[in-house]
Amino acid sequence: MSINPLLVLCSLLLLTACSEPLPQDKLDYAGHWQGQGMELTIEADGKVSYRRREGITTTTINAPLKHFKGDDFIVGIGPFDTTFVVSQPPQMTAEGWRMTVDGVELYK
Repeated sequence: MSINPLLVLCSLLLLTACSEPLPQDKLDYAGHWQGQGMELTIEADGKVSYRRREGITTTTINAPLKHFKGDDFIVGIGPFDTTFVVSQPPQMTAEGWRMTVDGVELYK
């Protein structure tokens, strides 16, 4: 079976084009965030990388941002998406930037 390089390129372009850039009022979300068992990178152009370790299970997501719903944000491709629940949006503290996502306090 041979893979058509043009098909691969078109697929990659389609996936990249699906990213929703961060709205101006959500630019504080951008950056590399870390917390207990979780790493989350949100780029200003809408690319999201997520890794969470719970016991022996590791969940990894690399997908474009679809949109924000309040403070929460949804990432995914087509009908497949994941909602990240933000109970504390990004804020600057004496220790630096922090936010709480899916119950985990994250710092950048």
